[in-house]
Amino acid sequence: MTRIGILSDTHGMLDTRILEHFSNCDEVWHCGDWGSIEVVNRLRAFKPLRGVWGNIDGYEIRSLFLQHNRFMCEGVKVWLTHIGGYPGNYDKMVRPGIFQQTPKLFVCGHSHILKVQNDKTLELLHINPGAAGKYGFHKIQTLIRLEIDGEKIQNLEVIELKTKEIEK
Repeated sequence: MTRIGILSDTHGMLDTRILEHFSNCDEVWHCGDWGSIEVVNRLRAFKPLRGVWGNIDGYEIRSLFLQHNRFMCEGVKVWLTHIGGYPGNYDKMVRPGIFQQTPKLFVCGHSHILKVQNDKTLELLHINPGAAGKYGFHKIQTLIRLEIDGEKIQNLEVIELKTKEIEK
């Protein structure tokens, strides 16, 4: 069994509570818009790390990560990307690949909108962990924690860190 912490859109800020929530995880997956190499380095020092670059990430981060990261985690075919869309409206950059080489777990970021949705057409689980940073329109920082046991994705948890202060 592999315990995984999933986040996206840190935009240069890594709340220390993320590390607390992911302390029992075996791996951390980041779906882009890291915002700084310091976030990468802190997560790499913390746990084994998988990730992709996002649209705000510069050369340094893009040289470390792919735009699309496809891999097996135990018996589950995974696809991480930053801009992915959602079931029924996948982004044009992933649409051909998602139909030709369908993963069992598709994880993306970018929208800052938390979504966990079964795609019944493609028989996959779609996850967007929302945004773990403070930059953006979202009011709550969100993360996902789950387990992969063989071919099963289980014990998925949504974690809400806090409400952003509303600017007056």
